[in-house]
Formats: sequence, C-alpha cells, structure tokens
Amino acid sequence: MSRLTGWWSGRSSAAKVELYTRWTFHLFPLLEVGGVAFVPLASNAEGKIGLVPAAVLALLVVAHAVLCAVLASRALDWQLDRRERPVRLAAVLLGATALGAVTLMALQSTGSLRDAGIAGAVVVGTAAFTLGSVAVCLRSARRMAGVVLLAALAAGLSALVVGLDWPQVLAYTLGVPASGGAMVFACGFSGWLLRIVWELERSRDLGARLAVAEERLRFGRDLHDVMGRNLSVIALKSELAVQLARRGRAEDAVAQMTEVQRIAQESQREVRDVVRGYREADLRVELEGARGVLAAAGISCAMDPAGIELPGEVQSALGWVVREATTNVLRHGDARQCRIALRARGGAVLLVVENDGVREAADGAGSGSGSASARQPGSGLAGLRERLSAVDGTLEAGPAKGGWFRVTARVPLTGGPGAAVDAPGAGGEPGAGGEPEVGDVSHGAKGSAGPGTSGAVATSGRPGRSGRSWTAWRSWRSSNARNSRKETAS
Repeated sequence: MSRLTGWWSGRSSAAKVELYTRWTFHLFPLLEVGGVAFVPLASNAEGKIGLVPAAVLALLVVAHAVLCAVLASRALDWQLDRRERPVRLAAVLLGATALGAVTLMALQSTGSLRDAGIAGAVVVGTAAFTLGSVAVCLRSARRMAGVVLLAALAAGLSALVVGLDWPQVLAYTLGVPASGGAMVFACGFSGWLLRIVWELERSRDLGARLAVAEERLRFGRDLHDVMGRNLSVIALKSELAVQLARRGRAEDAVAQMTEVQRIAQESQREVRDVVRGYREADLRVELEGARGVLAAAGISCAMDPAGIELPGEVQSALGWVVREATTNVLRHGDARQCRIALRARGGAVLLVVENDGVREAADGAGSGSGSASARQPGSGLAGLRERLSAVDGTLEAGPAKGGWFRVTARVPLTGGPGAAVDAPGAGGEPGAGGEPEVGDVSHGAKGSAGPGTSGAVATSGRPGRSGRSWTAWRSWRSSNARNSRKETAS
C-alpha cells in the first residue's frame, strides 16, 4: 500500500501543490483537443466540411495543444526560478496562433470555409489556450491584462483586414478576450499561488535553521562565559606556580597548583550544568512536546499518562524514548494516528508508543513498518537501548495488530517512592494481561498529559494530511533543550 500512495504522501505540502498544478496544466491539452479539434470533425460528419480539411484542422489543433502544454511546463519552472523564462517558445506559440487565426479568417472571408462556426470555434479556442500558457510566463497582473487587450485588438483588426462583415468582426473582438481572459486569470493565479507556496515553504525551513543557529550561538556564548575566565585563571596560576617552583618556594607553588585543581574541578561542574539541558529529557515536557508536534503535523494523538512518580533518571530515559519515537513517526512513517500510554505493572514502568504508519522505517524506532526496522535497525534504536540499559531497561520495537507499529520501553522500579502509583488502576493493563494492544488507549475528551493525572488525552482530529511537518520537528527538537534547562533551573 505504501508503494501505491508514497508518491503522494511522501511529498511536502508545496510539492503536492506543484504536482496538482502541473497535472492541471497537463489536462488542458485534452480539453483543447476535445473541445476545439472535435469541431471540424463533427462538421465533417454533418457534411459541412470535407474530410481532408477537417483532419488537417484537427491535427493542427492537436499540435497547438502540445505546444501550449510544453510552454506551460517550462513557464512553471521559470516561476519557481528553476530555468530561464521561455521567451522564444512563447513567441513561437503566439506567432503560430496568429498565423492560424488569420488564415482561417481569410478562408472564411473568401468563402472557402463556408461554415463560419468552424473558424470561430478554432480561432477563439486556440487563442484562449495560447493566452493561458503565455500568462504563466508573466508575473505582473497589468501585463496579463495588457496581453488580453492586445489579443482582442489583434483579432478585431485581423477580421476587419481580411474583409469580414461587422457582426463577425465584433464577434472575434469580444470572443477572444472573453475566453482568453478567463484562461489568463486561471493560469496566472495558479502560477502565482505555486510561487507563494514554495516561498512559504522556504521561509519555514529558513526559520527553523535560524532557530537552530541561534540556539548554537547561545550555547557557545554560555560555554565561553563559563570557560573563558576559568581557563585564563588556570593559565596565570600555573605560570605563577612554575615561577615559584624555580625560586625554591615549593609550598607556595603547591598552594597555587591546589587552587588550579579546584578551579578545574569547578569548571567541569559548570560545563556539566551548561550541557545538562542537552543530555537530559524531562518526560512531562517530552509528552507535551510530542502531542504538540504531532498535532502540527496533522497526526491525531491520544495519550494515557498514568500518574506515576518516577526517579529522575527513569524520566530522562523514557523522555528520550518519546522524543525518538515521535521523531521517527514524523520522518519515516505515514501515520494518521499515534497513541502513547504509560503504565506500571509488575514492579516496572511500561511506556508504549504506537502508530498506524505504513511506510517502511529508515531508523527503526516508531515508524510505519516493522519489517524494515527488524532487518535494518538504525542508530536511533541503538541509542535508546543504551540509554535504557543505564537504568536496567529494555526496548522492543516491531509491528503490532492491524498494521500498527509499536515501540515498548520497560524499566524496572525498585521499592520506594519511585514505585508509587497515584492513579487508580494505573498498575493494571488493559485487556487480558500482557502489553496494551492497539485500541486499548482511551479517546476521552478530558484529561491532562502531565504527571499526577490519569485518563486519556485526545488532541485534535485529522481531517486531512497537510504534508510532513519537518520544520515543526526541528523547531521542537531545538525548543526541548530550552525547556529542559528551564525545568532544571527551577
């Protein structure tokens, strides 16, 4: 199923809009062939025109439709700054359309083409699709309107020059801008919308990169403030100790080196305090962050966080599981629903993260298909096992019932306050023993995702996927460090 839908679901929102726009322009040739080339063929069936002239007109309309499609495709690339503006191709299309229109008007004027409806349908139809394709080559609404007015003026003057009567001249003068104006508006708006969507996509990516760069600069400043002065003091005291030792004042030199040792140990402690926010993860913060970033990605998320008091190291390890599993749901899966449950059972705490993604995982933790993960475990899965092993925990990841993928982290709880269960029924598992199955997590409308509460938390539903929110994930990862440091400082 993932191979059938991956060509669409694997694209970003901007890429989906581009694909939809391009295929809309690819349908225009079919509309032109069915609506314009069919006219002379239908007239031939009624005996109004010969077979050879009808076939020639139909073939010319087909060639014109193909040329319009090629111009529109290249013009869309120009709108996205991927190639130069196709000026020559647009000039060729305008020239061919003008030549064909004047020729049909002349045949109509001389009586060689007795049915005026054939000439009118072909001239007005080809002019409309030509103006639509040329409009994609423009970015100014004034220039688009100017092209329509020039086309109306050229059609009226051409009809007047070849000798058509005034009703026919008026019909061409009004028909070309009426049909062409509608096509210009539709095609010009499509090109403008596609350009704006891609600009928004690039702006979001740039904002995320700036947020990461700002966080790196902040971390660099903090590290410089901590280490700069201490390293200078260490260098000065070490130099002083060397001078004292050379002068035979060993006791004073030892005192200075003792002070150097103290400053070095203090620097180590301060550096640990600076990087602690990057090395530790708070479970409550991670649950709230996971719920927010999944909702931003259009994934319905249900949480059942039982009120369990956990030691700090256990919370940090489980917080990393939530972070990594959420990351892989966003990056590697095609999930529509995600469920996170926290339970205490048999002297251990159990964290279950499952989703209904169908795409094969690249990293192996919390993504769509378990088969790929089992064959090619990624570094994320290995890193989680290492973190859990520090608290004697285990990690299991693989497919579950109904095409879901489940990540289960189990950490044993020794006696004491860390094993207390505040929420009634939190020590039991839904179903007849074992780990929670898909569907065990409640979808109640009330509850809280923080510690000390019970009940399910259901976020907003998912009416439709708007594309993978890769930018939201990176911003979330950047903000987690700041949130963790705030929790540690408080």
